[in-house]
Amino acid sequence: MSVLAYIALGSNLLNPLNQVMAAFNEIESMPKSRLLKKSSCYSTIPSGYSDQPDYINAVVLIETELSPHELLSELQKIEYLHKRERSFPNAPRTLDLDILLYGDVRLNSTELTIPHPRMHERAFVIFPLQEIDENITIPLIGDIAKIAKELDPKIAKRITL
Repeated sequence: MSVLAYIALGSNLLNPLNQVMAAFNEIESMPKSRLLKKSSCYSTIPSGYSDQPDYINAVVLIETELSPHELLSELQKIEYLHKRERSFPNAPRTLDLDILLYGDVRLNSTELTIPHPRMHERAFVIFPLQEIDENITIPLIGDIAKIAKELDPKIAKRITL
């Protein structure tokens, strides 16, 4: 059975735009999955740890037959291909891939929490997610249009390619 899943992409090291564009293709090539939509890329100021370069962020919508943990494993393989290091929270990174939503699943394990617990606080997630689906409702949080109105549009600026 296939499920719709939304994945956030982010990079701020080693040519971030190229990292995200390559990840689009790699996500499209994942087993038992199909890329349905991808957002524009957004230039974003860092959050949490500010002494680092700006990020390039995007969101994709996929249809997948992978379980949430199988999907996480496939995304971590892609991060590994991009030499992702996890040195400290909010550290600069070559590629970060996060599962935002996975159908109607609610999951809270040590490895994975769905829906992503802080997605509604992050303009770099909400603006590209809204671009893909302007009518989406985030479970336990609410309507994306209302969430987007509460976020500063200066934080995440759409890039014209």
